Amino acid sequence: MTAGGNLPLTLRVGGRKVVVVGGGHVATRRTLSLVQAGAEVTVVSPAVSDSLASSIGRGDVQWIRRTYAPGDLKGAWLVQTATDSPVDDFVAADAEASQIWCLKGGDPENATAWAPAVAQVDDVMVAVSGGGDAGRATALRDGVAAALQAGELPMRHRTHHPDGFVALVGGGPGDPGLLTTRGRRLLAEADVVVVDRLAPHALLAELDADVEVIDVGKMPDHHPIPQHEINALLVDRAQQGKVVVRLKGGDPYVFGRGGEELIACREAGIPVEVVPGVTSAISVAASAGIPVTHRGVSRGFTVVTGHEDIGQVPHTGAHTLVMLMGVKRLAQTCAELIASGHGPHTPAAIVERGCTPTQRVTVATLSTLAGAAVAAGAESPAITIIGDVVTLSPAWAERSRLGG
Repeated sequence: MTAGGNLPLTLRVGGRKVVVVGGGHVATRRTLSLVQAGAEVTVVSPAVSDSLASSIGRGDVQWIRRTYAPGDLKGAWLVQTATDSPVDDFVAADAEASQIWCLKGGDPENATAWAPAVAQVDDVMVAVSGGGDAGRATALRDGVAAALQAGELPMRHRTHHPDGFVALVGGGPGDPGLLTTRGRRLLAEADVVVVDRLAPHALLAELDADVEVIDVGKMPDHHPIPQHEINALLVDRAQQGKVVVRLKGGDPYVFGRGGEELIACREAGIPVEVVPGVTSAISVAASAGIPVTHRGVSRGFTVVTGHEDIGQVPHTGAHTLVMLMGVKRLAQTCAELIASGHGPHTPAAIVERGCTPTQRVTVATLSTLAGAAVAAGAESPAITIIGDVVTLSPAWAERSRLGG
């Protein structure tokens, strides 16, 4: 098999007869791929694998239950041999005589067609031929597919979303590595990125130079661009036929106003996708060694913002309370919790800049947390965790060691 004699093609096998000779592992794998592609598959073999038997039982595959015989290729467009026996040579000879392309299992040198290693990433198909070496092709295929999945290779084009598209992407709690694979892939496709203050800004350096980046970040008590203007911005750019990624910190549906942006896009007739993010409510606590639930310690948790009246939450250390935002109001919030029934000695923690290299954890009790936060100079972004699970953290163990 020489490179000069090959012509890479993609075959449209849907609705066309393809014959597979053999019933083992290779035949099974090829048959399932052909069925998925819509081919009308006939398997010729005295015996078949359990997986093939299931497909045959469902009526997805026709089975000729015997060894191969001349005439079995009548009406076929393609044949796959996979018996690992001299039968493969007979099939290949018949295919050659009938001008039918032949995939010859284990013998690429004497085949007239070769199946590449294939991966599908969105609407992009990756097909790699390894020069007859299936293992090499698979390794190369996996590498290219992984790079596309991770957004390391460009996927921007003008045909995927010609009428505009918005993706509401949760960027996770801070570490760029915690952005989902789907989120990174959409960033690689973006024409416009509308970014929050708490989104992983380090990822912006990976964007092409012509990608428009719009920072609409909100600071505590300071919203320079109101939400309705952000909604209008998303709609405007999408109506220009652009792929718009709204990159938000944490998860867009956990106190992230993602629902409002989704409604605005849908009302404007804009296709929109929501990509969940790793919410800081759980992940930042976990990064500090605090599980929000733990067998024998806590069976549930509540997530609130520090701006709300939280007197109605369960008043027990066995139910974890996670507060997002609200650092400036921490003293008032702690006082309200104690007044409504929370024990003043309930373990508590504030975690600043979670999941980043400068993360800091301060632990205390509910009655002393506000003072400890002031002494430490705690600032947003931060979350507060109140409940017995705080005692599981390394910071609490260190506090106990020091006699705190």
